[in-house]
Amino acid sequence: MTSTLIWIATALVAIALYLSWTAGRLDRLHTRIEAARAALDAQLLRRASVTQELATSGVLDPAASIVLYEAAHAARQAEEDQREVAESELSQALRAVFGETQQVEAVREVPGGEEAAEELAQAVRRVPMARRFHNDAVRAARALRRHRKVRWFRLAGHAPFPLAFEMDDEPPVALADRPNR
Repeated sequence: MTSTLIWIATALVAIALYLSWTAGRLDRLHTRIEAARAALDAQLLRRASVTQELATSGVLDPAASIVLYEAAHAARQAEEDQREVAESELSQALRAVFGETQQVEAVREVPGGEEAAEELAQAVRRVPMARRFHNDAVRAARALRRHRKVRWFRLAGHAPFPLAFEMDDEPPVALADRPNR
């Protein structure tokens, strides 16, 4: 009788430890998602800021300046539910303006243009990486949250179901192909 109770207690302790470990893992994944989202937000803000700075610098023609400024401003001011669309529109505007190498070279030729073009190139290259890190963390958390044990024992607590950040983040060819200097 006592050995049966000991085995039952041991099994219950093992199950409790496993569930605790799973809950801790899920909590770490949610923390990773929050950190990755903060990094993504920082990169998106940097890209929009650099774009606005370049648009107001006077190195681009007026039409390109207006297109870039309005897209960057919309991306910075977008509400959370419209953010993906606004960021995608900024990517499209960047591709439209900097789709040709000549436009990038024209920016590089003006005083201070080399630094501005390089800063924009770095910003547009970092956004897809930050988005990939965020979406990978979301994918891992979703996979764990789909398990029965997580649902049955409510190990996710009140944490919202993680959502991926889907946007068009393809950089302009003329900026993406430039190596870092």
